[in-house]
Amino acid sequence: MPAAPLILISNDDGIHSDGLQALADAVAAHGRVVVVAPDREQSAVSHALTLHRPLRIDEVAPDRYTVDGTPTDCVNLAINGILRERPALVVSGINKGANLGDDVTYSGTVSAAMEGTLLGIPSIAVSQIGRGPYDFRIAATFTGELVSRVVANPLPPDTLLNVNVPQFADGEHPSGVALTRMGKRRYGDAVIEKVDPRGRKYYWIGGQELSFVDEEGTDFHAVSHGNISVTPIHLDLTNYASFDALRALVGSWC
Repeated sequence: MPAAPLILISNDDGIHSDGLQALADAVAAHGRVVVVAPDREQSAVSHALTLHRPLRIDEVAPDRYTVDGTPTDCVNLAINGILRERPALVVSGINKGANLGDDVTYSGTVSAAMEGTLLGIPSIAVSQIGRGPYDFRIAATFTGELVSRVVANPLPPDTLLNVNVPQFADGEHPSGVALTRMGKRRYGDAVIEKVDPRGRKYYWIGGQELSFVDEEGTDFHAVSHGNISVTPIHLDLTNYASFDALRALVGSWC
């Protein structure tokens, strides 16, 4: 009998997140699970890699490790230092809150999956939409099924899957699953200015609910209509369609 595939799990909400535990429980039936996650919340750190200080790793339970760094640090250290074999899959999540459209560029959850993809490991990022309290049952069940399929059918090269699951009331279920493209966020006045008791100004970034472009085929459109969104994200960010328009800009140097 072949050995069970090794599945590496991480997140950006930290080792104590109930979304992380729900994910680990959901994929345990499909392989050996090893968790390597930040020791505290690391939301919105994007694809940051810690280079200016040493990193500490603690084994808090069998096959469960914390790192005092970013989600990217966790995946990199797991694959290049902690694990004795390369994982078959990296799964990041289940994040508390959406990672849709342009927001993936900020996301630590998605960046953990990006790091896995960069290191040649098929990777999935999973997010639960909402502001809490969170019910991860549907997201966990769907992710377990998706993991079993990805283990059996490798993803295209340099491509990760970004999954976003709407929040449903008890008894409700997704309308379906949609293969989507990244949508567009409408960024407005998302900085809130306040004054502290000593009269000094301080600021909250992202303090307001932002809207989105409701365009069919996008992740935003899918989840707003009750669908689970699965977006394939390619790590090659080159805008090939712009080459002809930009040739005149660079002129004779090309």
